Amino acid sequence: MAAQGSPQASRPSDARSAEAWARAHERLVETLRELIRIPSVNPPDPPGPELDAARAIAARLEASGVPATVYEPVPGRGSVVARLRGDGTGGDPLLLLSHLDVVPAPPDRWTHDPFAGDVEDGYLYGRGAVDMKDLVAMELEVVRGLAERAAAAGLDPALHPIPGLRRDILFAVTADEEAGGHAGIGWIVEHHPEHLRAAGAINESGGVSLEVGGVRLYPIQVAEKGYCVYRIAIRGTWGHGSMPRPDNAAVLAAEAIRRLSVPGPARLTPVMARFFEAAAEALPGDAATLLRAMAGGDAGRAEAAIDQRCAPVYARAARALVRDTISPNVIHAGVKYNVIPGEAVIELDCRHLPGTDEPAIRADIEARLGPELLAACRIELVTTAPPVVADHESPLYEILAQAIRDHDPDGVPLPVMAPFATDAKHLLRLGVPAYGFSPLRLEATETYLDRYHGVDERVSLEGLRWGLPVLWDAVLRFCG
Repeated sequence: MAAQGSPQASRPSDARSAEAWARAHERLVETLRELIRIPSVNPPDPPGPELDAARAIAARLEASGVPATVYEPVPGRGSVVARLRGDGTGGDPLLLLSHLDVVPAPPDRWTHDPFAGDVEDGYLYGRGAVDMKDLVAMELEVVRGLAERAAAAGLDPALHPIPGLRRDILFAVTADEEAGGHAGIGWIVEHHPEHLRAAGAINESGGVSLEVGGVRLYPIQVAEKGYCVYRIAIRGTWGHGSMPRPDNAAVLAAEAIRRLSVPGPARLTPVMARFFEAAAEALPGDAATLLRAMAGGDAGRAEAAIDQRCAPVYARAARALVRDTISPNVIHAGVKYNVIPGEAVIELDCRHLPGTDEPAIRADIEARLGPELLAACRIELVTTAPPVVADHESPLYEILAQAIRDHDPDGVPLPVMAPFATDAKHLLRLGVPAYGFSPLRLEATETYLDRYHGVDERVSLEGLRWGLPVLWDAVLRFCG
């Protein structure tokens, strides 16, 4: 393995000409714009665009000679899968995983139509530009490039192993990730697991540059928090608004929210300890000192480090990654201004670290509410999923990290946990470890996390130009 800070002498991407990479980048951008123009919003109203997106991807695969299968387990909701063959000597396949659904995008505050795929000042705008049609297009371009390699050798990628591949490559783009994945990857796990069983998976949300103290860090996602969604029904007493009373359900709900929204204690997991240690090794001076305090579990100094060294969006992420969180996000109460409500409903989004489970989260909620307030509440679990952790010392992780170093010798890859959920939760049922790796090198001022589900979601064209060869090298090194 090459040492950090020095590129490996030969990269698989070096075997392709500059002209070939220019064509690949142009085609990648064209694909991404096409996918953004398909408003595959989840929940779909009406159903259909997810299926349209799956069919568009399948058409591009088949144009390159790669057979594709589109599944439609729910009307209008499609997922697409494909396979490239290796010679079978390298072990189990590599899965290239992504999702094609996006969250809604009310256009009021956008400077560009969220479903137009506009390009301006070096950025491609649109819902899905970073979450996550950019990786869909990048993975698709890797598959198409390998199919072209077979065709150039006089082989049919539908029938013959791809020259240089020792493992198969599985390609899966799924529906419904933004609502838990049950109508997408969850259905495939249950009905066609052969499309997903692999030695490992490349998934969303990782390998994107983050500049701290003049150093480019590239967090690679190896873990994600679990989640529990609860609905709390609060009973009060109905009455006339002219005579306020303490058992007003809205007042009880407000007090419940106050208690539930207080941040809990910090707890460092092994993945985040390694993240802070690796960042401390790369950064100079006070930043390193504070990061080592975070790695050592010093909660007070950890908070100070977050405040001093992180942009607001990354500060929020860092705080979320060192504790279990409870976020009251939906509140219903009242029927008229002069009627004291006798009932209220709060919906909670709880995210928990590895080592915490659903019963522990429920117990924390009950303890925060306290006996008197709890007596007025009925707590219902709506849905839950466990945390996911992959080995951050595995051969696949090391190959992903080396691909970053090869293309940015000054960059520092390091493992990280995501505060949100991905389709990796369903792969857990098949024992497939997933790594978030959608490589982009961004300007220091670009706050990538703010683009997720945000206004004016956008991705850098130069970031894509840099990232595609990185992904190519990672795939070919693992499968070659």
